[in-house]
Amino acid sequence: MNRSSVRTRREFLIDTARIAALATANSSQAAETSLPKVSNSAPPIQQRRQASIAISLDLEMARNFPRWEDAHWDFEKGLLNAEAKAYALEAARRVRARGGVIHFFVVGRVFEQDDIEWLKQLHRLGHPLGNHTYDHVYVLATKAEDIQYRFKRAPWLIQGKTPSQVIRENIELCSEAMETRLGIKPAGFRTPGGFSDGLNGRPDVQNTLLNLGFRWVSCKYPAHPYSQPGTPPTAEVLRGIVAAQAAAQPFVYPNGLVDVPMSPISDVGAFRNCRWKLGDFLTAVKMGVEWAIEHKAVYDFLAHPSVLYPNDPEFRTFDMICDLVQQAGDRARLTDLDAIAREVHL
Repeated sequence: MNRSSVRTRREFLIDTARIAALATANSSQAAETSLPKVSNSAPPIQQRRQASIAISLDLEMARNFPRWEDAHWDFEKGLLNAEAKAYALEAARRVRARGGVIHFFVVGRVFEQDDIEWLKQLHRLGHPLGNHTYDHVYVLATKAEDIQYRFKRAPWLIQGKTPSQVIRENIELCSEAMETRLGIKPAGFRTPGGFSDGLNGRPDVQNTLLNLGFRWVSCKYPAHPYSQPGTPPTAEVLRGIVAAQAAAQPFVYPNGLVDVPMSPISDVGAFRNCRWKLGDFLTAVKMGVEWAIEHKAVYDFLAHPSVLYPNDPEFRTFDMICDLVQQAGDRARLTDLDAIAREVHL
């Protein structure tokens, strides 16, 4: 479940005024504008020699996919079906053949399944595997009923524990499962759901992650406009999504924890919230990548195999991103979030 969608919709009216000031005359000019001004809370864009383009996939099941009426995945986020696994593996092979890697984030409950050969193959292909909690928990929860649907339906699973204890243990469980069944430590951490202000205002969560050994996380998902469900994106919406890329740049919290944000728009935002066609999604992603290349910035493509296999069965999004990076020559590179985090100036 993408919790950021609720928050960003509430902030839409506020963001619209900022977006209008940032927008250019038409969408074809969006990637050629000067760096848009952002609020004081947005991280500055680092000066890089080239753009860093990452592809990241969250290995989880998602409500409404592959069928719109599917809702049971809220309780079984980590129990990936065969189609999602096959899609993840084929995407990994395609991107690897183009000289890149995909940064995967694993919901730990998948390790309860008997066959994890597909995950072993991802690791053998050189793709990083990060921690996405064991049950896809909401790390900002302060009430037990908000942690995860599974625990709301089966509260005895967390009885006697505070929300912070449950969240910490859930993150630890994922790391332990990964080490037990794959023999590797997680490559970074991503929160289930993204937050428009990242972990700002939650030093407790920041410190928990640092204490668990994570030097970087991927938590922030900037606010941006959405189109009405079933309506193609207008030029204004697309310009707003491009403008939000400036707020999706890596930054450091006061305690030293690095955040490598997710770049809008996600596949959940596009195919669930907006109910776009694939062509609309490709347009938005293309504009975001082109902006990052133009400004030597970071772009972290955020998606889910469970959402993409019914909506992009031919892997057109992956091929397009690889094509754009290749066409950019030495102005861009395909990379992973580990490498991006290491470049952040502390």
